[in-house]
Amino acid sequence: MDVVELLPRLRLLRFPVGQAYLWSDGDEVTLIDAGPPGAGASIAALAQSSGTVRRIVLTHFHEDHAGGAGELAALTGAEVLVHRLDAAAVRGEVPGPPPVFEDWEVPIHAEVSRQLPGGDFVRPSHVTEIADGAVLDLGGGARVIHTPGHTPGSIALHLPGERVLFTGDTVAASPVDGSVLPGVFNVDREGRLASFHRLAALDAEIACFGHGDPVIGHAGTTLRRSADRHPLSP
Repeated sequence: MDVVELLPRLRLLRFPVGQAYLWSDGDEVTLIDAGPPGAGASIAALAQSSGTVRRIVLTHFHEDHAGGAGELAALTGAEVLVHRLDAAAVRGEVPGPPPVFEDWEVPIHAEVSRQLPGGDFVRPSHVTEIADGAVLDLGGGARVIHTPGHTPGSIALHLPGERVLFTGDTVAASPVDGSVLPGVFNVDREGRLASFHRLAALDAEIACFGHGDPVIGHAGTTLRRSADRHPLSP
């Protein structure tokens, strides 16, 4: 796990596939996503060195983002929050719906899958279900934004007072040139694009993605320019 400080209160946790974020409010810590299976112990050690780990907010059920949640929650006692439409998949009660791949995505997905660590997906013993519009007690008030498309229950978190946006996998940054674009491997491509446009309309100075380097500075403008290049279907 590589750790990058983005702000005094915000750190990026980067894994071979995917990334998570650690947000600090004084001596209370929130994780946005929990890394892949096997990542819980390393995240817990880092997070607990910064304070009490109060909550883990999962942007969606995929194992590169939720795989460490059960272990992390067991080690820290943190509450796990996830949108109600992805909650059953996180609990392991049902398999999450698979992506509807575009042809060019298939070999990329196969390569990404090979890079995932082989640890067990430890399921959280309990999850709290959240919905669009909920406001969480972090960063002066973080609004939950339902962003269906990547998965049915994908969410973003917007901290308007801090002008920080966590997009999950609805938005990504290209590993080639850093350009901002809609995320891949979606259950509903058009739904994902509508969610992308919804996020692009927000006021954000910093945008933190599930994959790719964050945008630090004028993030809202960057997202809106990308949205203009990816219009919604008539």
